[in-house]
Amino acid sequence: MRTLTVDLNERSYPIYIGRGIRQQKALFDEAIHGKQVMIVTNDTIAPLYLDAMVDMLSADYKVDTCILPDGEEFKTLDTYGTIMTSLLEAKHNRTTTVIALGGGVVGDMAGFAAATYQRGVPFIQVPTTLLSQVDSSVGGKTGVNHPLGKNMIGAFYQPQAVIIDTDSLLSLPQRELSAGMAEVIKYGLICDVPFFDWLEQEMPALMSLDNDKISEAIYRSCLAKANVVAQDEREGGVRAILNLGHTFGHAIETQMGYGNWLHGEAVAAGSVLAMDLSWRMGNITDEDFRRTVDLFKAAKLPILPPVNMTLANFVERMALDKKVLDGSLRLVLLGALGEAIVTSDFPMEDFNACLTDALEASKQANLAIS
Repeated sequence: MRTLTVDLNERSYPIYIGRGIRQQKALFDEAIHGKQVMIVTNDTIAPLYLDAMVDMLSADYKVDTCILPDGEEFKTLDTYGTIMTSLLEAKHNRTTTVIALGGGVVGDMAGFAAATYQRGVPFIQVPTTLLSQVDSSVGGKTGVNHPLGKNMIGAFYQPQAVIIDTDSLLSLPQRELSAGMAEVIKYGLICDVPFFDWLEQEMPALMSLDNDKISEAIYRSCLAKANVVAQDEREGGVRAILNLGHTFGHAIETQMGYGNWLHGEAVAAGSVLAMDLSWRMGNITDEDFRRTVDLFKAAKLPILPPVNMTLANFVERMALDKKVLDGSLRLVLLGALGEAIVTSDFPMEDFNACLTDALEASKQANLAIS
């Protein structure tokens, strides 16, 4: 087992990474401070892992469960209300601990419920997808989607611990594994060129779920994110670099309908767009751009936007992004490979050309994900 710490002073917490650690009760005991536990999961994960977790914890805690429908389309205020109703009906008090057992949607919603139930109760992240293990479970972003925009309702609220069991990846569909790899690649692009180089060499092993390689990728991804979050917990500055590809990607997710494109798929296509714009601005080389596209391809991820989106769709959706400041769209781009920047200072003709060319290429390739 490997351990690292997200250093946020009194809100600091450990991240544990290892095989089979979901059943190491001592890790949970360290993070549970009362006698009540609410496990929030979904109807895909529950049949796989819920009973074992309930059995493990029931000897020492009153354990209740809340099973949600699976899918990004259910990341809504209504589903959040389901969690709150479960907590209230089971008479959970301020010393309860919420455990998020699932992927990013479960983690975001359970975390938001924990942040707001009786004005805040502890919670633990037990992420079961690669994407949630390397990204959404770390850093304290919680929330739900709105039909007009992704993650527009939420709170910054840190967990007590993140417990990453790599064995859970064995039950992950190939498409979900690829989606998670988009966030792994992101860290190499924004802040760690040696990691990017390593990913180029090891992608076949990673996609085959070689345990040593995948554990290393998760550790280095979490370390990169922990370092950024420690500098900027509430995204007032440098933390925004973690959103490479996300402004384009959120536009894709919202336009296509939540769940039709997985988050990681949209981030991959969005990252290629961000790299394309960075290249047009002269910030990265032809070779940097080519290597990036090849790496996303090797991870079996889309490199073009949806065939049925338009430039107007992107402009409309991106105008609602959280990074818009005083009416100006800010994008995460690269100043160089491994050096991300957040800027509104980009030529609009390059922005429009980047999207127009990608959309035309998508039509020619007839790209569609359903």
